[in-house]
Amino acid sequence: MEKFLIAGLGNMEKAYFGTRHNVGFDVADAIAAKLGADFITENYAHTSRAAYRGRKLLIIKPVTYMNLSGKAVAYWLQKEQIPPERLLVILDDLNLPFGTIRLRSGGSDGGHNGLRSIQESLQMTKYPRLRIGLGSAFAKGKQVDFVLGPWSEEEKRILPGLLTWSAEAALAWCFNGLQHAMNAYNKTCFPGLPES
Repeated sequence: MEKFLIAGLGNMEKAYFGTRHNVGFDVADAIAAKLGADFITENYAHTSRAAYRGRKLLIIKPVTYMNLSGKAVAYWLQKEQIPPERLLVILDDLNLPFGTIRLRSGGSDGGHNGLRSIQESLQMTKYPRLRIGLGSAFAKGKQVDFVLGPWSEEEKRILPGLLTWSAEAALAWCFNGLQHAMNAYNKTCFPGLPES
């Protein structure tokens, strides 16, 4: 069976739980829950192993802090002998409206420290990523506070559906390939998002 690595990005300290910057961890949890898989602690990451429609999945949540995510991703790619095209990195993105997601085949780090670390460790920018939109509802100079802050009550109502939609997108990438998953999930917003 082909093996795939899904890396959800976040920070492992409890202070970061429930914040926007940890949405990569939240999606990783949603994927594992959907597949009935649990996480254990191993080198550089909490890991979860599952099978999905004839594929082997290794889901990781790096414990290295966001800025050193590349150390965990590079370690597990090498250990499991998984090529970069079968890596999916899941992360938050301020440049996308909340309620939207974007699958991409590669690109720049866009100022995201987790992506920058991965690109430095892998020495490449050509690997799939799933960006989860945070929106830009913050005052000038308050970007860091917004990213590291907790979800609003309105966002919390929408978040479960968004996490399910994102988990489904990741599994579609794994089974149907990147282009098919992009066509199906790179929409304006996930179904069921309330009209603003």
